[in-house]
Amino acid sequence: MSTSSIVLIAKTHPARILEDYNVIVKKAWINKIGKANVPLILKLNLSWTKFYPACSTPPWQLEGVIKALLENDWKPENIIPVENRTVVTDVKRGAENHGWLKILKKYGVKMHFLPDEKYVEYKPRQKMLILDKIFPRGILLPKIIIGKPIVHLCTMKTHVFTTTTGAIKNYFGMLNVNRHFAHRFIHETLVDLLQIQKEIHPEILGVMDGATVGSGPGPRAMAWHEKNYLLGSQDLVALDSIAAKMMGFNPLKIAYLQVAQEKNLGTADPKKIKIVGENINKINFGFKSAETLASCGQKLIYHYAPPWLEKILLQTFIAPWSYLASKFYFDFFWFNFVGKKRVNDFFLSHWGKLFKKYLSLT
Repeated sequence: MSTSSIVLIAKTHPARILEDYNVIVKKAWINKIGKANVPLILKLNLSWTKFYPACSTPPWQLEGVIKALLENDWKPENIIPVENRTVVTDVKRGAENHGWLKILKKYGVKMHFLPDEKYVEYKPRQKMLILDKIFPRGILLPKIIIGKPIVHLCTMKTHVFTTTTGAIKNYFGMLNVNRHFAHRFIHETLVDLLQIQKEIHPEILGVMDGATVGSGPGPRAMAWHEKNYLLGSQDLVALDSIAAKMMGFNPLKIAYLQVAQEKNLGTADPKKIKIVGENINKINFGFKSAETLASCGQKLIYHYAPPWLEKILLQTFIAPWSYLASKFYFDFFWFNFVGKKRVNDFFLSHWGKLFKKYLSLT
C-alpha cells in the first residue's frame, strides 16, 4: 500500500462544516506538500443548472476548501476555480444557483468558466485505452489547467452510467463540450482521463462532500439522504472506492475503478486502503443502481444501436433533439412532479437552512 492510498473520513455538522473541511484539506494534502503558494485549480462539479441536494458542489464545500487554502498562505489570485458547461447545463446560471459566485466574491477569488478559456491539444505520454480513438483529431483540454496542482470538489452520489461518481469522473468535465461522444466507452474514458491528469498535474487532491448524498438514478434524479460525512484523499481511486463501499457497492466490480487499479493508477481494493478518522467498517447505505426513462433511452443508443446510428442521432446536426428531450424530462417533468418536493423537504433540514444562508449573502 502506498502512502497515498489513505482516505481521511470525518463526521461533520452544519455548525462546524468549515472547520472540518480545514482539517480534511490540511491532513490529506497541505501537511504533505508544505505551504507551496503556487497557482492551483479548484475543479467544481455542476451536474445540473438547478440546485438539487448532493448533485453539485455545495457552497460550504467551496468555502471550506478556499478558507483552508487561504489560512495556509495561498493568495486569492492563485486559487483558480473552474467548471465547464454541458449540452444540458448552463454553467454561469448554475454558479449563481449554487451560491458559488457570492462565496468567490467574499474571498476575492475569480471564477473561470471553461467555455471562455482557450483549449489546447494534449498528447498523452502513455497509451490510451479509447480516448484517442474517440477524438482522433486531438484531445482538447483547457490551457489554464496545464501544469498546476488540482483539487476536486465532488459529492458522493450514484450515477446511471458508472454506478457511482466522485473525484475521478469530475475530470470528465475538462473535455470540451463534445465529451458526450465518449459515453459509449465511459469507463475506459475515465481511466484515460485519470492517466492524463496524473501526467498534467504535479499534485492531486479529491475532497468529497457527503453531508447529503444521492441515491438512485444519479447524477440528477436522485433521492437525497443526510449522512454528514466528509472524505479526502490524494488517491482518487481509493477515495471513490471507499465512497462506493459506503454506499453499498463493491468497488472491484465497478469497471473504471477496477481497471484504474490494474493500471496502477490507484488502489480500489478497500482491504488495501488505510482509513484515517471515522470507523466505517459497518457503514453500508444500501444504495442500488437505478434508471430513468432518459437513461434507458441513452443506454439503448450507446450499447445496443450500431455506432453509425449513434453518430447520426447524437453527433450530427440532428443531435439537439436529444438535448431538448433530456432538458424536458429533467428540468420540467421530473423536477416539477418529483424533485421540487424533495428540494422543499431539503430546505427544512439543517443543511437546507445552511444553503439558504449562502444564497442570502451579499
